[in-house]
Amino acid sequence: MPQLENIEAIEKRLWSAADTLRANSNYASNEYFMPVMGLIFLRHAYSRYLAVKDEIIASLPIRGGKTPELTQKDFSKKSAIFLQPKAQFDYLVSLKDSDDRAKAVIDAMEFIEGDYETLRGVLPKKEYRELSNEILGQLLRTLNPEELKKVTGDVFGRIYEYFLTQFADQKAHDGGEFFTPISLVSLIANVLEPKKGTVLDPACGSGGMFVQSARFVEKLHQNPNDKLNFFGLEKNATTINLAKMNLAVHGLVGDIKKAITYYEDPHNLYKKADFVMANPPFNVDEIDADKVKNDPRLPFGLPGVNKKGKVSNGNYVWISYFYSYLSEQGRAGFVMSAQASGAGKSEAKVREKLIETGDVDIMISIRSNFFYTRSLPCELWFFNKAKPKEFKDKVLMIDARNIFRKVTRRIYDFSPEQLQNILSIIWLHRGEIKHFHDLVVNYISATLNEAAQSIAPAQDYETVFARLNREFQPFLATLPKDGKQAETLKELANCLQAYTSRSQTFSKLTQEKSIWWKKQNKDNIKLTEALKGIAPLAEENNKLIKEAELMYRLANRLTTVCLDTYSSKESDKWNTRAVSNLKKQTEDVQDIAINQLKLARYFYHQAEWLIERFPEENLRDVEGLVKLVNKADLKENDWSLTPGRYVGVTIEEEDPDFDFGETMHTIHAELDDLNTQTVDLAKNISEHFKKLRI
Repeated sequence: MPQLENIEAIEKRLWSAADTLRANSNYASNEYFMPVMGLIFLRHAYSRYLAVKDEIIASLPIRGGKTPELTQKDFSKKSAIFLQPKAQFDYLVSLKDSDDRAKAVIDAMEFIEGDYETLRGVLPKKEYRELSNEILGQLLRTLNPEELKKVTGDVFGRIYEYFLTQFADQKAHDGGEFFTPISLVSLIANVLEPKKGTVLDPACGSGGMFVQSARFVEKLHQNPNDKLNFFGLEKNATTINLAKMNLAVHGLVGDIKKAITYYEDPHNLYKKADFVMANPPFNVDEIDADKVKNDPRLPFGLPGVNKKGKVSNGNYVWISYFYSYLSEQGRAGFVMSAQASGAGKSEAKVREKLIETGDVDIMISIRSNFFYTRSLPCELWFFNKAKPKEFKDKVLMIDARNIFRKVTRRIYDFSPEQLQNILSIIWLHRGEIKHFHDLVVNYISATLNEAAQSIAPAQDYETVFARLNREFQPFLATLPKDGKQAETLKELANCLQAYTSRSQTFSKLTQEKSIWWKKQNKDNIKLTEALKGIAPLAEENNKLIKEAELMYRLANRLTTVCLDTYSSKESDKWNTRAVSNLKKQTEDVQDIAINQLKLARYFYHQAEWLIERFPEENLRDVEGLVKLVNKADLKENDWSLTPGRYVGVTIEEEDPDFDFGETMHTIHAELDDLNTQTVDLAKNISEHFKKLRI
C-alpha cells in the first residue's frame, strides 16, 4: 500500500480494538496507558528495523565470504533501533498461550535498554505483569495487522501520536496535559522553520515539539539528528519516559531532564537556544515569587505578586523565560492562554517592555476546542531576534479563529491545507512569494486531478441508479397517474435528465481544462486568471454534486410513498429484496462519486480562499483575518497583542454542503408528519375521554 494510504482509518481501528480490550479487562485508562504505549513503541521499532535492515546488509563489506554481524551502530546511522531476535515484534506475536508473554515483553524491553543508554529505566516493564496473558496476546496481535507489515514511512510514528491523542482525551495520565494537539505543534514548527541548531522545550510533555521539528528537517531531505539538538524539561517522571519513547520511536536523540522550570535551569541554556518551542500550563498561581524574583530569566521584571507571596499569574513568567533562553538570532514559538495577550496591570508593563525590544514577530489566535483537556481559546506567540529592520516595530496579527476542521463534536483541528493556508500568509509577510504561488498552483492542479478522477464514479452512479429506477417501474405502473407519487416522480425525471446532462458537461469541461492547464507556464501564470480559467468547471462540479444528492433523496422519498401510502410490500410487482439491494448499491456508488467530486471542490475552494484574500500575491490587510500592526497602534491599544482587537470581524463562510431548498423541504415534511401525529393523538385522547365518560 502507499505510504500513508488509509492511515486514519487504520489508526481508528487499532485504537478501537485496543480500547475494547481495556473495557473488557476491567483496567482503568491510567493502568492501561503505559503498557499499550510500550507495545506500540516495540512495534514501531520493529518496523524501522525491517525498513533499513536489507539496506544495511547490502552495504556491509563481505570478508572471506561472510557478512559481518549487524550492530547497534549500523542502525543508529539510519535513525533506527537495533533489535535482538527476542526483542522483535514478530517473535512476541508468535508466542503461544502456554508461554509467559509478560516475561517475554519485559525481556524485550530490557534487551533494548541494555543496548541504548538513553532508554535505560525508561521503558515500561513491571506493568505487563498486571495484564493477563490472554489480553496481552490479543494486544500484540491487534497491533500487528497484515496491512501494516509492509508499509513504508513513519506510519507507526503516526499511530504512536494518535494513541497519545486518544489517551489525552481520556485524561489517562497527568490530566492529559502531557499532549499538545499535533496541528498546533506543526504550525509552530513550520513558522519557526528549525533547520539547524539547538531546540529547547522547557515544558516538553510527551515531546511533540521535537518530533514536528524533526519532520520539518526531514522534508528538506536531511537527517534531523545531524541538524538539531533537542533539550527538554519536564516535572513528571512518567511523562519524561513517554517523551524519551516518543523520540526513540521516531529515531531521534534528545536530552530531557526532570526539573521544575520555574526554579531550575539544568541545561544552562540561558541566551543560548536557537529555537524555543513550548506549550506550558496556563494561568498557574503557585509560583513562589521569592524564589524567582532575582532569576536572570526574568529580564522584564516580576509580574504581579499576590498576598500569599505567589506570582498572581504564571503566564508572563513563562513568556519571559522563553524570551530569555533565545540566542542573538533565536526564535521562539509557543502556546499561551488567550487572556495573556491583553492582560492588564503589572502584566501589561511586562508586555510593553517585551514589545519595545522589537522581537515580537507574529500573533495567531486559535478558536476554542483545539485541546483535549481545555476548551478555552488560545494564542500562538512568536518571537524573532533576527527580525528584518523594516519589521522591527511591527507585529503580524492573524486571527485564525474561523479556520478549523471539526474532528469530533467537541474537538477541532486544522486540515493539512488549512495549516498551509495560514503559513502562506506568513510566507507573504516574509516576501516568500514563490511559496505562496506554488501552493495555489498545486491546489489548481489537485482540483483538476480530482475532477478527472470523478468522471468514472459519476458515470457509475448514473448506471446503478438507472437499475434502481427500472426496478421501481412495474409497481409504479399500477398507481394512479395523479397519485401522491406523481410530484416526486416528476421531480425525479427532471433530476435524472439534469444529472445526465451535467455529468456530460462536467466530463467535457474537465478534459478541456486539463489540456489547457498543461499548456500554462505555471511559474509565471497570473493566479487570478488561472482561477478564473477553472471557475466554470468548479461551478459544474457543485451543480453535479447537488443533482447527485437530490437524485438519491428523491429515490428515498419515492420508496417511502410506495411503502407507506400504497403498501407496496403486499404487491407482487414490488420486489423488496431487489429494491433493498439496489438501494444499498446506489448509496455506495453515490458516496464514492460525491466524495470524489467534493475533493475537487475542496481543492478549488482552497485556491479560491487564498486568491480572494491576496489577489496580487502580496500581503495586505484582510478584514477579520490579518493585519500588520505598528508600534503606535499597539501603544494606542494598551500594548495589547490580541489579534482580534486589530483585524476586525468577518462573517463566517457559508457551508458549501448546506442545501437550503432541501432543508426547507425536510422541515415541511417533518411538520406534515407532526401535524398528522397531532390529529391522531387528539383523536385517541377524545376516544379515551368518551370511554371514561368525561
